[in-house]
Amino acid sequence: MRGTQNRIQYYTLCIGEFALQKNLSIKDAFLYLRNFKGIAFLIDCYDAEHTLSLNDAVNDLALVCRRHGGSIE
Repeated sequence: MRGTQNRIQYYTLCIGEFALQKNLSIKDAFLYLRNFKGIAFLIDCYDAEHTLSLNDAVNDLALVCRRHGGSIE
């Protein structure tokens, strides 16, 4: 149970930081990340991503989303 809570907190933190850095609302950031595979990336790569800085995670999310058709730099 605690591991699940940690993951959810991390996903929430990453979405919030992505929104902040990309000047988006939380809702728009979530929808963008969902539509362009960023959420799936966070879930699939949690073990590696959570060891990186939050800035690195946001950069990785932006890269993954661009590779899947997103346009946010």
